Amino acid sequence: MSRPTKFEEFRYVGDKRNQRLYDLDDPELDAEAVEALMASEQFVCFGPDTPVEARNRGYRLA
Repeated sequence: MSRPTKFEEFRYVGDKRNQRLYDLDDPELDAEAVEALMASEQFVCFGPDTPVEARNRGYRLA
């Protein structure tokens, strides 16, 4: 899956609605779920762009 335009420089994106973390480089990622997330505008990126930082904020891998 190609990364959404707003996240070309980020690997991880979080869903604020359910605290789920998506790895945009995962080949098994459900593209429809990410498209729905982008449409909802309820997403967040992390700095630094690591799963550790996402876990610190309460997000878990989808």
